[in-house]
Amino acid sequence: MAKLKNIIKQLSDKDYQAIYNSLNESAAEKSASLLKGIRERSLGDNKIMEELGVNPNAYYTLRSRLNQKIEEYLVEQMENPRTDILKKVANVNDVVFTKKRAIALATLKKLEKELIDYDLSSELTVVYKYLKRLHMHSPEQFSYSQLYNKHVAFMLATDKAEDILADYFKNYGDYYLTGDETSKLGLSYLLRELTNVSALHDSHRLYVYKSAVNIFHRLFVDDKESELNQDEEAIEDVLKKVESYFSVYTLDSIYHHLSLLFDYLKLEYYTHYQLYKKSEEFFDEVNDAVATLLMNYPTFTFSSQLLITKLRRSIRLKIEDTLEEENQLQFSEYEPNPLNVPAYITYVTYRALSCYYAGNYDEAAKWINNFLNEVSLKKYPLAQLEIKSVLALQYCMMGDYDLFSQLMNSVQRQVRLMGKENIDHVVIFNKILKVATSEAKKQKADKISVLVRKFNSSNISVYAPTTLIRMDEKFINDLSSVSVV
Repeated sequence: MAKLKNIIKQLSDKDYQAIYNSLNESAAEKSASLLKGIRERSLGDNKIMEELGVNPNAYYTLRSRLNQKIEEYLVEQMENPRTDILKKVANVNDVVFTKKRAIALATLKKLEKELIDYDLSSELTVVYKYLKRLHMHSPEQFSYSQLYNKHVAFMLATDKAEDILADYFKNYGDYYLTGDETSKLGLSYLLRELTNVSALHDSHRLYVYKSAVNIFHRLFVDDKESELNQDEEAIEDVLKKVESYFSVYTLDSIYHHLSLLFDYLKLEYYTHYQLYKKSEEFFDEVNDAVATLLMNYPTFTFSSQLLITKLRRSIRLKIEDTLEEENQLQFSEYEPNPLNVPAYITYVTYRALSCYYAGNYDEAAKWINNFLNEVSLKKYPLAQLEIKSVLALQYCMMGDYDLFSQLMNSVQRQVRLMGKENIDHVVIFNKILKVATSEAKKQKADKISVLVRKFNSSNISVYAPTTLIRMDEKFINDLSSVSVV
């Protein structure tokens, strides 16, 4: 909410009035009232909810929609001049063939300056192509040829960097579900390749792309921040530098969208180092955009990690039972991509565990069963074992011994094939469930407590939803009193 208030306060009077009028004209009176309450009266959240007569969930939706409307308006204002410039670039041929040389040169020079201001390097190649031709008989031809070659090379480097960026996060998905060391080495190789491409040009854009991978890699793949190489920037310094580029190139539409990505990385960075007070500064804004991150940013980051971070945060704050109600609003229009298995399984895991914490075990089981019927996990046996274990917990809590027993037989067969030494924590987790469903009631709670301690000290894989189960006294008591039928 802090970021939304900040944006509203910094709107010019003209922009504020235009947005306010637009909301009223589109019959969004409550959004208009929310805008006015923040802008003119500096009201707090509770006071605004009281005046609008809405509950926290409805207020969350209202706030999210207002934020979206403001962003749409600002992007529209930003894109209009960019569109004009791109039209001018498209009409360069007409200028060269129909205007006198002096006018054509003046037009191209003016267009060059505008394109530099907007950091449109690809379009600059068109301008430099004609400038070098118009200077065919002038010493300046050489400098324009050099500029043309430089921007062509930069354009190719940028395309290469974007491809590596997308490949990195696609491959991270495989590593996330397998924990495979070869996959981990592949990720390090892609990061080095992106670093090398970035080093070819003194470019803020390539630095931003490299930083998106570099920060994520250091947080989730190769955490060596405490043993930082002298040549490597601290993550906080990288974030500040990227933010400075965003501040300078305010007209860059890509940076406008990537600012959300780096807010997300800040959230993950501060969460990773348990600076929770600092991480809360970014949580609301990132959380408001969780569906957008999942749908539109998979080639720029592994945005599904946000769901795990969000779940862990709710467990830490002991508000995990509120997630499912919030999910109904946040994901009402979200459609996961079944072909992106790592992202899809993370989303299903998150939704299932949200149902589990709300006490809706049947719904949690439905989420997992629908997923298992839709997607093959033969490529990811460990992930299959993990999510089946979470499903077994739901059957256990439902007291459905037949389904639990069938699933346990399947899990045990898979454990024998994979080898217990590779999946220690999953084996212990399923032992906990077997104790819970056993007929012997004597010292059941004590036995589960011992296994919980073993579970907490075992080696954990990357994708491990079993570790997202709060194994506290309530968990032990609930399992101890399971009645199977």
